[in-house]
Amino acid sequence: MRCNGPPILKNNKKIKVAYLGPKGTFSEIATKHYFSSLSNVKYIEAQAIPDIFKLVEEEIVDYGVVPAENSIEGSVNITLDMLYRSPKVKITGEIVENIQHNLIAKSRIKRKNLKIILSHPHALAQCRRFIAKNFPNVKLVEVESTAQAVKKLKNIRRAAAIASEYAAKTYGMKILARNIGDYPNNYTRFLVLGRKDSKPIGRDKTFVIFSLKDKPGALFNFLKPFAKRNINLTKIESRPSKVKPWEYIFFMEFEGHRKDKKCIEALREAKNLCETLKILGSYPAFKS
Repeated sequence: MRCNGPPILKNNKKIKVAYLGPKGTFSEIATKHYFSSLSNVKYIEAQAIPDIFKLVEEEIVDYGVVPAENSIEGSVNITLDMLYRSPKVKITGEIVENIQHNLIAKSRIKRKNLKIILSHPHALAQCRRFIAKNFPNVKLVEVESTAQAVKKLKNIRRAAAIASEYAAKTYGMKILARNIGDYPNNYTRFLVLGRKDSKPIGRDKTFVIFSLKDKPGALFNFLKPFAKRNINLTKIESRPSKVKPWEYIFFMEFEGHRKDKKCIEALREAKNLCETLKILGSYPAFKS
């Protein structure tokens, strides 16, 4: 799938972009697709999602790419938590990748000899039926990323990993079975992080975080300004604030740029109805 492409930095300077490593992850694939139109990009591997936020916030990199949600397994909670905790980070773009999982092993390994399958927890979950049918007695081992699973195969006997074809090529492994996911329509959405909003292009989204007073009708009243202006919501969910027990923070995304007249009006009206409201950024909506 293709994306809208990144904003161009001034003076044709070298652009530094952080992604969730190691080399061979779906995050790297998404990052390189998004920045494929630029030749002056330096890609930097990060070991964890919080590290990407820190690199962007401290201006060590210009952009970071993080997984946000999967069409099968739902939101990536650590990404939502970091969006809430990172005051200087903005969302500047998004990209959606089709996820195709493969069973990968060293060249001499045969399927009948497998004792262990390694992968990221989401990948293992997305291949449950394949694993149950073909490997009911195999031990499942969760690791930091799909690429890390392939990388670890070099030191583990009678093991396979679930990861991308790109990861198999990167680490010199063979594919035992292709496209083993339980659902064909498996997509992951990645967010591009920066320190500034993107300019309006007429096909935009805006992402906000807000908290409400604990009283009847609070969420209904907050959403009314958007409904009456016919602003379409593309996402809304809640997460524990981790400050007080049973206190929740809402994450909401809607169509339109925060500089659009009707979005300005809706946000102004809604802000008066909530305790806190943070605009994480407006950015071009992904176009396949």
